[in-house]
Amino acid sequence: MQANLPNDTWSRSNSTQPLSTVATSSPRNANLDAIRGLAVLGIFFMNIYFMGISFYGYAPHEMPPLSDHMIKVFNHFFIEGRFISLFSILFGVGLFIQYQRVSAKGLNTYPLLRSRLGWLMVFGLIHGIIIWPGDILFTYGISGFLALYYKDLSIGELKRKANIFIFGALVIIMLVSLAGSDEPFTRESSLFALQYSAWTSSYADQLFLHLIQVGYMALVIPFTLMWFTAGLMLLGMALYQQGTFERGFSKSVLVKLVLASVTLSLFDTVLGLTKNTILVAFSDVLIMLSAIPMALIYIHIMVIICKNNPNRLTSLQNVGKLAFSLYILQSIVGVLVFRHLAPELLLSLDRWGYMLMAIVYSVVQLLLASLYLRYFKQGPLEKLWRRLAFKKHLQQQK
Repeated sequence: MQANLPNDTWSRSNSTQPLSTVATSSPRNANLDAIRGLAVLGIFFMNIYFMGISFYGYAPHEMPPLSDHMIKVFNHFFIEGRFISLFSILFGVGLFIQYQRVSAKGLNTYPLLRSRLGWLMVFGLIHGIIIWPGDILFTYGISGFLALYYKDLSIGELKRKANIFIFGALVIIMLVSLAGSDEPFTRESSLFALQYSAWTSSYADQLFLHLIQVGYMALVIPFTLMWFTAGLMLLGMALYQQGTFERGFSKSVLVKLVLASVTLSLFDTVLGLTKNTILVAFSDVLIMLSAIPMALIYIHIMVIICKNNPNRLTSLQNVGKLAFSLYILQSIVGVLVFRHLAPELLLSLDRWGYMLMAIVYSVVQLLLASLYLRYFKQGPLEKLWRRLAFKKHLQQQK
């Protein structure tokens, strides 16, 4: 006998169906899988700098080699913040698609999506405390709740709300950045020596550092990243509804995105090379802002190349299908290498070394995803997340 389900204030439908139908397979969007694959590979190119000393990240030399400057400029234009923004946009799309599918089946959307987001936050806390404190999953969970509240807005209103959230958050983030420490963090500094010793010590000591960093982030996220990330999610919902993930952007819009990306990236690069604390803080904000048009350009490129064809960019699509599992695996591998197996790399690697390692590991992920999906249909963490999110509601129907 089917249990009575709670009324859903998010759905206009009063009908209900067995919740097991949510778990049934539906045609995947090849474009979204390819974009998601690009995002999860790209994220590691920035996260790798923080796998060792997780709070400060990469420690430059007092006199950096030319290669460091070149790679830093490249990162400012094409990598830093770009793939986190891309993932946030995609998460908003995924939430909206999930809402549409659940609503189309006449199901109560709120309990299901609340459970899904709640479990993502749990995964994020476990990931941040046990494995690597640079976690983004907790932020996605809490931001998802905020974004879903505005999901029924028109495309224009979604974009307007996204702009308010994004720019408002950036102002607060800049103020927080100005309150940071002025103590130099270079390879030759005493601060680096202290941080290196702390982050490569016993696992118990590392757990304590994880707790401090995750606790700090939990305090600031509701005032900063929650709004920024939710804004990107709302932007994703708007772009999905206007068909961007099927057709890409028009030439005129694409030109504007390129100009915006280049202009903002030039500014944040120049400001980031100064020694002025205020200008550097402003540069950090500009990086987050310049990341958005570049992320949208990546979306356009993937849509044009993939053409929603499951036989195009197949390896990248496979990575996208395992994005959750591969993201966590990146943390496990990165922490093992830089803190336990070869911590001396933190003393010797320059930016080109990190870049090379990220490229090699990207190839490994492409091969691993393709091999795994020959034998399994779903990633281990993707499967666990779905089972945990729907378990309670499935039991109510038995």
